[in-house]
Amino acid sequence: MALMITDECINCDVCEPECPNGAIYQGEEIYEINPNLCTECVGHFSNPQCQDVCPVGCIPHDPDHAETHEQLHQKYLRIMLVKQS
Repeated sequence: MALMITDECINCDVCEPECPNGAIYQGEEIYEINPNLCTECVGHFSNPQCQDVCPVGCIPHDPDHAETHEQLHQKYLRIMLVKQS
């Protein structure tokens, strides 16, 4: 399941550089997560790095993008293949 950033975001800028897939970006008002790039850090770390560093805890799972661990791993492999080409 991809993650999302809620409107409780305080734009502290700590989550964006932690994302190994570049899924986090500055939206119109708050940071946002591209669900097509979010793997919950599967393939990189054992825990989602953005959740670990968020000081206000505003990065829950996105119920609109439910994925299994295997699906997240397959997405990770696709992202790494694109980065290599």
